[in-house]
Amino acid sequence: MAELALVYLHAEYLVAVGRREWRFRIGLPAAEIEAVLDAERYLFVSAWNPLSNEAGLADNMDADQRLQARLQQAGFQHHSALAGDNLGQHREHGWLVLDLPEASADTLAREFGQAGVVYWRRGEPVRLRMQSMRPAHWQQHHCVDWSG
Repeated sequence: MAELALVYLHAEYLVAVGRREWRFRIGLPAAEIEAVLDAERYLFVSAWNPLSNEAGLADNMDADQRLQARLQQAGFQHHSALAGDNLGQHREHGWLVLDLPEASADTLAREFGQAGVVYWRRGEPVRLRMQSMRPAHWQQHHCVDWSG
């Protein structure tokens, strides 16, 4: 889990609103996004590659459609988003969800087999929330939380 947390920490995230895109990263504020998307809480969640196992494109797209349907059914405003490494070799599609309660974020992440989600509160730096216990050898990081 520690290695996976590092992957999340070094990833770049992008949200599309209309015809514009905004980048965000863990540990930094996202004021530009907050200026466009008025919410108190923000959550990036993906349904791709559940349990951190590489899934095929068709399976990932099916999972993404189920996630989007779940968000629509629950009435949460959400925008197309993307996570990727800084080399452009690995990409995962997902959604930036507005004002989803923290407990619901954990439930949603686990339902779709995600090891972590990226979230923040208005005016605060972007954070990572891993869906497991903190590994014993993990050195504390100011923007990483462990749900276990």
